[in-house]
Formats: sequence, structure tokens, C-alpha cells
Amino acid sequence: MRILYRIRQFWRAFSAQTSPLELERALARLNPEQRELFTQLQPAEKSHALAMFHRLLEQGENQPDLLVAALLHDIGKLHYRLNPMQRAMVVLVKAINPTQSRRWGSIPPNGWNRLPGWRKAFIVAEQHAGWGAAMARKSGVSPLTENLIREHHYPHRHEASAVENSLLRKLWVVDNES
Repeated sequence: MRILYRIRQFWRAFSAQTSPLELERALARLNPEQRELFTQLQPAEKSHALAMFHRLLEQGENQPDLLVAALLHDIGKLHYRLNPMQRAMVVLVKAINPTQSRRWGSIPPNGWNRLPGWRKAFIVAEQHAGWGAAMARKSGVSPLTENLIREHHYPHRHEASAVENSLLRKLWVVDNES
């Protein structure tokens, strides 16, 4: 069932259309550096981020850190651009064998520059949240937004406040629905 969901998600990412007004509404939440990062995302990643942003607004969410995190949560993927086949491969392996996906997603001690593209895809999938948090920090986001980006794959952090965990859960839910 999860695989069918991911296939539909993959299709929506490539077929979604965003109106200029919806795009401007989202970009108004970002400073110039953050806008530049957002505009560098691949079309599928932009579409996904905008879908998350608009879904949160539809749910009545207006917390600024949450909305900025929704827009910037995948900027770490700018380190290495994945093609559609690499994306599909990662999704399938994560669905079938998440432990192996995490194992392939770890960076070896000698670095990842010489690894084949299929392996880099898993590293990007596993590491992009941390990379994105660092990039977002440099662009001037709040510490809360930075933490939301870093932890967006995990709906709960033991050391986080109840408010941060609530925001993290909301981000995680819309990330998995969009």
C-alpha cells in the first residue's frame, strides 16, 4: 500500500501546477537568501514544498517557523541532484528494506565523491536534512526552523519542547502526505 502511495506522490510531483499567486504567497515568507535556495530546488522538490506549505495553511497553521521549514526542508538536496530513476530507486528500497537504505545512506570514512550515483542517491536521502539545516542557518532562519528542517523525518524528539514536538509532528505529517 505504501508503494502505491509513493507512486502517486511521484506522479503528483511532476504534474502539479502552482499559480503565480500561490508561489508569491509562499515566497513572501522567505528572505532573499532563502528565496534563492528555494528557487534552486528541482521542480518536483519545489512542488512538494509548496504542497506542504499550502496544506499547512489549509489546516489553519500560521506559525512562521513551521511554514518556512515546510518551504526549505529539502534544500539539502541541492548538494547532489537526483534524477527520477534515482528517486524511484530510493523510495522502493526504503519501502522494502529501510535498514539497508539507511546503511547505504551513511557516508563512508573516505567520503562519498567516488561512489557510484546509485549509492549517492541513498546518501542524499539520508543526509539532506542535516545539510539543509546548516544551509538554512546560514540563510538566517531561526533556531527553531533549523531544528524542524534537521529533524523533519522524525515526528518526535525526546529533548525537544512540547511546542517544538507539536510543530515537528505537523511538518512530518504533511511531508508524508504531500
